Amino acid sequence: MRTINVKKILSIFWTFLQISPLTFGGGYAMIPAIEREVLTSKKWMSEEEMSEVLAIASAAPGGVGVNVSAMVGYRITGIWGAIAAVIGITLPTFFIVILLSIVYSYLQDYPKMQAIMKGIHAGIVGLIVAAAYRMAKSSIIDKLTLLAAVCTVIVLIVVPIHPIFVIIFGLVLGVAVVFLKERLGMPSPLERSEAKVHGANRYASSDYFMADGI
Repeated sequence: MRTINVKKILSIFWTFLQISPLTFGGGYAMIPAIEREVLTSKKWMSEEEMSEVLAIASAAPGGVGVNVSAMVGYRITGIWGAIAAVIGITLPTFFIVILLSIVYSYLQDYPKMQAIMKGIHAGIVGLIVAAAYRMAKSSIIDKLTLLAAVCTVIVLIVVPIHPIFVIIFGLVLGVAVVFLKERLGMPSPLERSEAKVHGANRYASSDYFMADGI
């Protein structure tokens, strides 16, 4: 049975509590801030692990920001880490939304308030583009994945189709492509991804031993 690391759980809660009030737009707009804390500041996960979390969180129902928080917390300390992360990411937002709703109901007709909202919208677009770029760096690894990404964007823009059908089609297509490449003796994207992960792990291990003087 896994022991409860109270210190780590509190650290997860405090980290996501700080992220939530500083990220406007929610969802994908939160991802750059979450990545900065989890990957760069705390070093809780590798980029490959974070890419897997983002892929699963994006496909799962619910808000992607909350999904990512829950999965990161669970990856670190299990169910208690997931609970701490979700509470941390949602608690400030709950109170901020109530406060902003009250303020906006009184000031929504003022030109300056409308200008503020337009500026926030532009900033949110930038955050989402940054998150998409980070995800593309680890997800688009060959011509086929690039073609799939481009076609997905075009289909979602042009065709009135529910995203769940696109996700299911991508799942089936990915399994079929890997199966066919393995049968034909061709290198599959999974082998490249595993090689990158092993290389990153060896690099991290060497850094760890060097830091400890081993």
